[in-house]
Amino acid sequence: MEKRNGSTDGRDTVHHRDNDQEKWVQDSSLDYKGRVPVRASTGVWKASLLIIAIEFSERLSYFGIATSLILYLTRVLHQDIKTAAKSVNYWTGVTTLMPLLGGFLADAYLGRYSTVLVSVIIYLLGLLLLTMSWFVPSLKACEPGHMCQEPRKAHEVVFFLAIYLISVGTGGHKPSLESFGADQFDDDHPQERKKKMSYFNWWSFGLCCGLLLSVTVVVYVQDHVNWGAADIILTAVMAMSLVIFIVGRPFYRYRSPTGSPLTPMLQVLVAAIAKRNLPHPSNPSELYEVSKSEKAQSRLLCHTKTLKFLDKAAIVEGNESSAENRINQWRLASVTKVEEMKLILNMIPIWLATLPFGICVAQASTFFIKQGTNLDRKFGGFLIPPASIYALAAVGMIISVILYEKVLVPALRRMTGSERGMKILQRIGIGMLFSVATMAVAAVVEHRRLGVVRRNPLTGSTSMSVFWLAPQFLIIGFGDGFTLVGLQEYFYDQVPDSMRSLGIALYLSVIGAANFLSSLLITAVDHLTEQHGRSWFGKDLNSSRLDKFYWLLAGMAAVNLLFYVLLARRYTYKNVQRSVAVADCYEGDDPSTLA
Repeated sequence: MEKRNGSTDGRDTVHHRDNDQEKWVQDSSLDYKGRVPVRASTGVWKASLLIIAIEFSERLSYFGIATSLILYLTRVLHQDIKTAAKSVNYWTGVTTLMPLLGGFLADAYLGRYSTVLVSVIIYLLGLLLLTMSWFVPSLKACEPGHMCQEPRKAHEVVFFLAIYLISVGTGGHKPSLESFGADQFDDDHPQERKKKMSYFNWWSFGLCCGLLLSVTVVVYVQDHVNWGAADIILTAVMAMSLVIFIVGRPFYRYRSPTGSPLTPMLQVLVAAIAKRNLPHPSNPSELYEVSKSEKAQSRLLCHTKTLKFLDKAAIVEGNESSAENRINQWRLASVTKVEEMKLILNMIPIWLATLPFGICVAQASTFFIKQGTNLDRKFGGFLIPPASIYALAAVGMIISVILYEKVLVPALRRMTGSERGMKILQRIGIGMLFSVATMAVAAVVEHRRLGVVRRNPLTGSTSMSVFWLAPQFLIIGFGDGFTLVGLQEYFYDQVPDSMRSLGIALYLSVIGAANFLSSLLITAVDHLTEQHGRSWFGKDLNSSRLDKFYWLLAGMAAVNLLFYVLLARRYTYKNVQRSVAVADCYEGDDPSTLA
């Protein structure tokens, strides 16, 4: 009888724990009053859809500037094509590298909500300054009612100050908002974890809708009204997004900042070097690990067999058996800390291998758009703004994301039985293949355009329809739906739990570093080709040889893809513990589903 009662009590305890898990979110997040969040009234889609709406507004503003920036620089500031392309690449590079600082501050000190709030205010200041540079008489590019060959210095200074303020605002906004949206899903809850796998797809869908509206409506206003009117629209939209963000405060789940994420990694390195002469234990369970109750802010990770040198940081020496000695984290690191260090080191080759893809993407917002200015842009009785052709990239990405989410993933789940359907790095690799195709198609189209120019030197390529550029925009957009969305998920999912804003910043830094590399590559190719005859980059497109440059990029991307495939096949995914013992870890084919 006693035994039966004990069994009943055990079942009651498990049932009570399950009820608690359904009612409360127990992943260390808090509600806006600092309490444990109620699952039914916080987070998931009710919060993340608000956050996606804010991303839509921000991307509308950002792409309204970014896609037309090269046109503003050549038309208003009178820069030549080579200088303008470099200016765009530098600005895009800074804008996408600033999130490394913003993500670090969000994770370590400010928290994601506060970082987004401050960043949106800075972003708004930049947009206000941009609007003033067009309307305030003393800040205008030219004297009112006059044409000028060179802009006023005051306008140039205020313009660049404004767009770089927007860079700073984006630096905090982008990594913090995206990771804040993903934080609204509980990784330990099966239903929420599955929904989270769709989050990055719908995030990208919202981003593309903002892009689509910016390169149609906003660009039309820039082309047919004036730049200042467009700036007013962008400022109003960004102000509205700030209001939406603040109104949604009661529905969000928040995570407290955990201090510098770099310190634990340095501790692992110091401890591993200090114990470099110790032998590896025969059983991984002999390595030191904290209890789950001590690891409140993030999950415990399984031991992996890669980078074994770092495991020595978790070896317990004889004089470290007491709790007092274990507190010295510069001498003894837990298995989870060691594995977090391994995660970051394993990401470095993947990050490097995605840079050629980023260089290909950089051409879409510079040379691709500039090509559109030299083609016939009439559609019926309507003149298409050059930057509006970029809308086709957004359309390609939207189609790609919907097909992936609604067709490909469900089919792969049924075929493989995997919760994710396709491994993250496989998704990224497919998109990289599309980037090779994009540059090859772009080279063929540009070669044809130059042929038209040679046959009709007076009219140039204006007899050739702008829709010849449609294939390269659609293909790069389709590839973005695989690689860019995959990179967002990869860098959020595979970094340590305490570094998720920094993880999104690492994804953005791929595009940022690629833009800088694109500028360096243009400079190097320009110098080399000029030494051996005629430069591939002339004063304008008709005196340039962009087709050869595109073939060079296609070759680089193809060779790099082979290198990437080798890396992806050997990659070890993040593997979360489901039990306390280090040796009891899951060792299936796809541990990434546990991350």
